[in-house]
Amino acid sequence: MTVQQDAPTGGDAQDLEVWIDQDLCTGDGICVQYAPEVFELDIDGLAYVKSSEDELLQDRGATTPVPLPLLQDVVDSAKECPGECIHVRRVSDSVEVYGPEAA
Repeated sequence: MTVQQDAPTGGDAQDLEVWIDQDLCTGDGICVQYAPEVFELDIDGLAYVKSSEDELLQDRGATTPVPLPLLQDVVDSAKECPGECIHVRRVSDSVEVYGPEAA
């Protein structure tokens, strides 16, 4: 998995969003352990992102904003995910910055 090592800590934060590829999700729940405010396991045993209103987003490719205080937890989730299915990308240009397709 190619993931940048650490989340940015400077004042140059960009708007980021996260999504999960359920086709690759193994249902281990590591993401939920790291960031339960962002991720949730559904009845089907797969992880999904949640909206800022805490609503489970089950549509394929659904994204949710990454709150800056939770950025490191979301990045750690992407780094530790055995299914390599967590994708974090910039909202401005949809470039993946953390996850399996990050440069």
